[in-house]
Amino acid sequence: MKPEDFDVKELGRATAMTPLNESIRCRPSFGFVTDNDRVLYDTSLASYDKYCKLGEPPVSFEKAGPREFLFFQPSKTKVGIITCGGLCPGLNNVIRSLVMELHYRYGVKNIIGFQYGYEGLIPDYDHAIVDLTKESVNHILHIGGTVLGSSRGEQDVSRMVDTLEMLNINILFTIGGDGTLRGAHALHEEITKRGLKIAVGGVPKTIDNDINLIDKSFGFETAFTIAREVIRNAHNEASGAYNGIALVKLMGRESGFIAAHAALSIQEVNFVLVPEMRFRLDGPDGFIDVLKKRLEHRHHALIVVAEGAGQEFFSGEKQEKDASGNIKNKDIGIYLKEKITEAFKPAGFPHTIRYIDPSYYIRSAAANANDSKFCSLLAQNAVHAAMSGKTDFVVGHWNNEFTLIPIPVTVSERKKIDINGELWWNVLEATGQPGMI
Repeated sequence: MKPEDFDVKELGRATAMTPLNESIRCRPSFGFVTDNDRVLYDTSLASYDKYCKLGEPPVSFEKAGPREFLFFQPSKTKVGIITCGGLCPGLNNVIRSLVMELHYRYGVKNIIGFQYGYEGLIPDYDHAIVDLTKESVNHILHIGGTVLGSSRGEQDVSRMVDTLEMLNINILFTIGGDGTLRGAHALHEEITKRGLKIAVGGVPKTIDNDINLIDKSFGFETAFTIAREVIRNAHNEASGAYNGIALVKLMGRESGFIAAHAALSIQEVNFVLVPEMRFRLDGPDGFIDVLKKRLEHRHHALIVVAEGAGQEFFSGEKQEKDASGNIKNKDIGIYLKEKITEAFKPAGFPHTIRYIDPSYYIRSAAANANDSKFCSLLAQNAVHAAMSGKTDFVVGHWNNEFTLIPIPVTVSERKKIDINGELWWNVLEATGQPGMI
């Protein structure tokens, strides 16, 4: 990574005085953020010493926050909001906070929502455009899902920009994950090619917490909190039967953060299987062998598996893709249940197994208190950045600070658990499972 990779694009010089300057009550007492305010990527002393010896600037993010000068005149600004991808706790909180920040703090009254993701920008779908007012969004934070609806899949970028241009949109906020952000960047490129002055800002949404260079995403805390309660009840189910096994499958297409954090929060899980680790099913010290030893010793076992774990077991099968182009994972939960039964039943090893998949129940839940707060702060910082003319950015969070990151850097790779890192070590200590299975 190079320092210049983290320079956020701007539509032009910001010359309009912010309305936050109109009174002492509105003005931030800590002062306004400038482009020189940065958040270090690596705060370790070793990193500091390295850059001092090299005489080079360290890698850092642009700090998010209110700007003293704006690119857009609030009274003349029209804003569009869109939600894409799978459901996630906090979507409505972000929509509401965007509208409230724009309305009350900046005086922007012309705000619309495009329904059902990027489909809403394509006239052929005939999805209605929704006026978003402070009244219409006032109570939506108590509702799970998204009031704008969502969808997956690519749409014609040129036609989407045609819609933005026809409707005189000045700012488009996209709320979504990796695929949504790639789409937002494609929109930015087409907007730039046409010489238009439309800001595109992303609010990162991924329940899996797997967006690169962002230490946490909204909805993640709610997800593993609800998963914790599911796991608690699954543990009761397992321990209530002789050689009882409870197998819980959680979200995590490529990263196992929900499974890991949920397991750490309850300390009752015996095995955590995630996409970042490969494991063997058969043979000495393979998963089934280790599971059998656990049952012989304690007579119950609780397994948490992320949906993307063990996909290597399906390597010979035909792969399908969803509308967004993601490979559809095979059901590792059902597969493990069948393989455990196939191994134990012929050997006459008594057991009871229960399989639980709470994924859609978790995805559609309303955000908890901490996630709700986090959604509000992400939205506020997205508005500050876009109104000042920043574009092709995503609002991040790093080292306890809100940041602005160019979208291309964010989508360059997926954030994953470091199997040799502290988090996974904590999981192994909590579960007691072998480091290698």
